[in-house]
Amino acid sequence: MKTNAPKSITWIIAVVLGALGILASFVMIPTVSAYAGYLVMAGFVILAVATAVKGL
Repeated sequence: MKTNAPKSITWIIAVVLGALGILASFVMIPTVSAYAGYLVMAGFVILAVATAVKGL
C-alpha cells in the first residue's frame, strides 16, 4: 500500500482534536472531558485515513 502525506488542513484538524482530547483528560472542560478518549482516537483515525487515501 502506498501512503500519502495528508493535506495541511487535515493535519491541523487532527492535531487540534488530539490536543483537545489530551487537555480534556487533565483539565475539567464541561461536555468535552467526557469524550476526551474519543477525541484523541478521532484525531488518530483522521490522520490514518488521510495517509491512506490520496487527496485528503
